[in-house]
Amino acid sequence: MKRLAYHPFFIRLLHWEYWNSKIIYAPLYPYWLWLSVKARSLYFLTAANPSIRNGGFIMECKSDVYNLLPAHAYPKTVRFEAGISAANILDKITSAGITYPFIAKPDIGERGLAVKKINDEVALETYVAHMSMPFLVQEYIDYPYEAGIFYYRPHDNETGSITGIVNKEPVTVKGDGVHTVAHLVKQNKRYILQWKQINELNCTLMQQVPVEGEEVLLVPYGNHSRGSLFTDISQRATPQLCSAIDNICRSIPGFHYGRLDIKFRDWESLERGEDIAIIELNGSGSEPTHIYDPQHSIFFAWREIIRHWDMLYAISKENNKRGVSYLSFVKGLQEINLFKKIEASLSARIW
Repeated sequence: MKRLAYHPFFIRLLHWEYWNSKIIYAPLYPYWLWLSVKARSLYFLTAANPSIRNGGFIMECKSDVYNLLPAHAYPKTVRFEAGISAANILDKITSAGITYPFIAKPDIGERGLAVKKINDEVALETYVAHMSMPFLVQEYIDYPYEAGIFYYRPHDNETGSITGIVNKEPVTVKGDGVHTVAHLVKQNKRYILQWKQINELNCTLMQQVPVEGEEVLLVPYGNHSRGSLFTDISQRATPQLCSAIDNICRSIPGFHYGRLDIKFRDWESLERGEDIAIIELNGSGSEPTHIYDPQHSIFFAWREIIRHWDMLYAISKENNKRGVSYLSFVKGLQEINLFKKIEASLSARIW
């Protein structure tokens, strides 16, 4: 029975959070079509955030989004074109105050694809050799906490609101002084589904035996598709936190709807808006990722998705009335196809 319970097929079958997104969203497509009919555009969401390409639905450059943020609110970041040498990268990031380790990631991408922590020059040269499109080198922020905070602000409100908060627990195992890292990974159903990536990323660690109580970080970023545990902590939306997030978001031109992925020192600092780093700002294509808490049912997830779609429709419709155009059907298909090509190219490479 235990062998079956720990088989990847049954883990996915019995835990909806691991299902393919097309399966999760399939029952909701009729509602999306209804909103599209009301808006007279299948891509009405592209008007949600006028200052971001396509509203943040697809094909937005991370570097452009970072440029909208207050300079102190995100990690030091430098953009590079594909084909640049590792030596040139090191010269430029040194001037920018970025040192090893740092994060490298494509300028266009999602779900943690091709995001890698670079610890030395060998890893950097390998990454550059495989990267065929513009990418970012970003200061590594080692704050102990990471959360995704969903924000919404309609035009007729002086302040915005937090509609959900997710806590992100990265892939970590705790040593017992007896078993190897590989054995400990295989005791966690969540990690079993990511075994190939975890093993490749930590091949030099897998046969080590950590001492009792030692925590070993295996994936240094909080991404659900890379194995992180997401828990719903929306109850932490205190007035102080709402005010701090609202102050940040109102300073971002044309931003009304989306999710901020933030690393921070502690909750008190976050409520003051201090000692924080916005790792990503996601626009109209954002998911309310607190739905992926294992304690939530698929029915809860559907209700939350629809609730956020209603907000998205409302702000997009209002922006359209104010002169923000929706993406045309043909242009929307072109953007989606272009993104699929980028995604396929990144997925085909070894990181």
